[in-house]
Amino acid sequence: MRLAVLASGYGSNLQAILDAIERKEIDGRVEIVISDVEDAYALERARKHGIEGVYINPREYEKREDFDGVIAGLLQERQIDLVILAGYMRLLSPPFVKQFEGRIMNIHPSLLPAFPGLNGVKKALSYGVKVSGCTVHFVDEGLDTGPIILQEAVPVFDDDTEESLHERIHQVEHRLYPKAIQLFIEQKLRLEGRRCMRVEK
Repeated sequence: MRLAVLASGYGSNLQAILDAIERKEIDGRVEIVISDVEDAYALERARKHGIEGVYINPREYEKREDFDGVIAGLLQERQIDLVILAGYMRLLSPPFVKQFEGRIMNIHPSLLPAFPGLNGVKKALSYGVKVSGCTVHFVDEGLDTGPIILQEAVPVFDDDTEESLHERIHQVEHRLYPKAIQLFIEQKLRLEGRRCMRVEK
């Protein structure tokens, strides 16, 4: 299966996906990595693996839809089956989401629907939760509101900082995201309204 990754930063989840592909845990190939940040390390990770890395400057486009349209064109040219958001910090426009409906995944560092949007880990700590975690979900037009594919809890310790909790959540993310991607590839996910059901083939 042909995969594309959109990333804005360091790309640790991208690396986890590439490692899982190399271990034959994902039956697919990342064809392109696209970033809205010129010096995003995710682009360097892509190039180290011989994968096309493309920077697109959002400031060159007046409308979000125009920027997303350029990305959509690149994905169509490469016949991408699944779009994977890995630390991508832009909200996708409705036309883009509609074009790739049911084929866009994201991972978020909280147990959604709790603490959506930016700074999920910081929000969870400030709220005083005893359990946090991460969520892999399909993307819809809202902010972290799409159907949930997989979730896993991570305990919050009394001495946790934002950095220490985020690190433990990252460790779970790096295992959970490849698992969700492979379930999609194996056609073991079925949407029934808001619910994402596991199908055994």
